[in-house]
Amino acid sequence: MCIALAVAVGTASAQQTTVGQISIMVDSMLNAQRKVTAHMKMDGYDGAIGIKLRGNSSLGFNQKKYTIELRNEHGQEVEAPLLGMPAHSKWVLLAPYSDVSAVRDPLAFQLWRDMGHWGPRTQMVELTLNGEYRGIYILAEAIKRGKDRVDIAKMKKSDVAGRDVTGGYLLRIDTFNEDDATFTSKVPGIGEGNMSSQVIWSCIYPKKKNLMPEQFDYIHNYVDTVEQVIQSKEFANPQTGYARYIDVPSFVDYFIHTELSLNADGYKRSAYFYKEKQNVDGTGGKLVAGPVWDYNLAYGNANFANANNIEAWNFEGASNNPTPAMWQRLLQDPAFRKAVKVRYKALRKGVLSNKAINAYIDRHAKLLAPCIDRHFETYPELLVTEEEKKAFNPQPFGTFPPMGEGFPAMGGFPAMGEGFPPMGGFPMMGGGFQMPDSIPSFPGGFGDFGGFGDFGGFGGGFNAVGMFAAYRVSSYDEEIKILKEWLANRLSFLDRNIERFDKDWEPHIQELKEIKMP
Repeated sequence: MCIALAVAVGTASAQQTTVGQISIMVDSMLNAQRKVTAHMKMDGYDGAIGIKLRGNSSLGFNQKKYTIELRNEHGQEVEAPLLGMPAHSKWVLLAPYSDVSAVRDPLAFQLWRDMGHWGPRTQMVELTLNGEYRGIYILAEAIKRGKDRVDIAKMKKSDVAGRDVTGGYLLRIDTFNEDDATFTSKVPGIGEGNMSSQVIWSCIYPKKKNLMPEQFDYIHNYVDTVEQVIQSKEFANPQTGYARYIDVPSFVDYFIHTELSLNADGYKRSAYFYKEKQNVDGTGGKLVAGPVWDYNLAYGNANFANANNIEAWNFEGASNNPTPAMWQRLLQDPAFRKAVKVRYKALRKGVLSNKAINAYIDRHAKLLAPCIDRHFETYPELLVTEEEKKAFNPQPFGTFPPMGEGFPAMGGFPAMGEGFPPMGGFPMMGGGFQMPDSIPSFPGGFGDFGGFGDFGGFGGGFNAVGMFAAYRVSSYDEEIKILKEWLANRLSFLDRNIERFDKDWEPHIQELKEIKMP
C-alpha cells in the first residue's frame, strides 16, 4: 500500500504569517510502535524520513498524530532546520482534533518560552493524506537533548562516577513501554478515587539501551532523595531541605503555568524534568521542572480531573492518574508560596497579562482563518448545531463504581458500559493496556469504525470529541470567544488566591496512602 501525505507549512520567520505544503510518501502500514521508512518533501527539505503514529487514546481519533525522524538515503539520522526552527532530526506532527481552537498547545509552549525557558517551537501546517485533505496540524520540535532544545550535557557510557555521572538526564512522568527505563516513586501519589497511587518515572535520556547501571542507579536515587526530602520534617530548611536538590525558580514557574492551564493531565502526565551536570565547584546539578508538553486538554477543554472547574487546583489531584505529592508539600512552605506570589505578579504585568494572551490567540486565529473551514469540512464532528449543543451532556471521567463494586476508576476514562477500548500505555501493573502494532484500515482508524466512530456525546455511538469535551461549539469564532473568557476567569481566580499566598491561604492537603492495583 502506498500512502501520500501532504502538509502545509508557514514561513521561516519567528511569527508565522502563512500556511504552505509538505508531502510524504509511505509504502508501509503505519503503526504506533516502530517507525517505517517514508519520503518527505517540503520547503527546505526533500529526503527520507522514518514515521510512526503517536499517542495513547488519541490513536483512535479520526485525525492521527505522527512522530517524524529525518534520515539520509542509508537510513541514518540527519539534522535539518524545518520552517526556520533550529536543526534537529526529531519532529512531531500534533493533531489538534480534541482542541477546536487548535491554539492550546502552541499557546502553552509560547507562554513557557516567554517565561524564560526552552519550550517546543511550533509552526501551523495543513495535512493531505493519500491525496485527501486531512486538516490542520502543529509541526513541533520534539523534547530531546540538544544545544537548541534541552541543553544538558551529553552523556557517554563511560560517565559512571564522580561529577560525570551527575548529568545530564531527561526524565518524564507519563505512560511508558518496554523501551523506557522506569522506576516507581517511593512516595505515593495523591488523588481522589485513583486505581493506584503509584507514580512512574521514566529516564528518556540517556535511552535505556545506552543507560549504564551506574547512571540509572544515580538518577533513580537522586529522584528518590528529592521526593523524600520534600516529604521530610525539615523540608523547608534553606540549606538541607528541598532547595538543595531542585531548581526552585523552575518549579515556581511550572506551578504557575500548570495552574493557569488547569490541564487535565497536569503534573501527572507528560510531565518532564531534567537534571544538569554538577559544576566543578560542586554547585548546580539540580533537578529542573520542565519543559512543558501536551496541553490540548487544558484551558477548560476537558470534562474530567476538575479541568472544567474554574476554581479547582491541579496540585490537589483528581480522579484519574495519581498526582505527585511533592507539589502539595511545596505549597506548605511559606517561602515557596511567597516566591510564587512575587513571580506571578511580575508575569501578570507582561507575559501573563490578559492583553498579551489575547493578542497571541488573535494572531493565531487570523493565521488559520484561510484554512479553518477546510479543517471543519474534513472533521464535521468538531462542530455541532445549536440544538445538538444544547443537548450535549458531557460525561465526567472516573465514573466507575468504587472499589469492591465492580470496576474502579480506570485512570480517568469514562464509564462506557461493558466494553473498554484499548487505550495503550497506561502505567498499570508495570505495563498497562497496549495498542496493537498497527492500526488497520489506515487512515480511518480501528477497522471499520473510522476512529472511535460515533458513540457518546449525544447518546448513540462513541464520539471521540464528546469523550473528552466539557462543552461543544457551533463555530470557530465561538470557540475562540469561550477560550478567551475562560482564561480571563481563570486568571481572576489566580489573582484573588495567589494574592493571599503569604497571608491566610493554606493548601488543601491529602494524606498520603499507598494504593496498589488489585
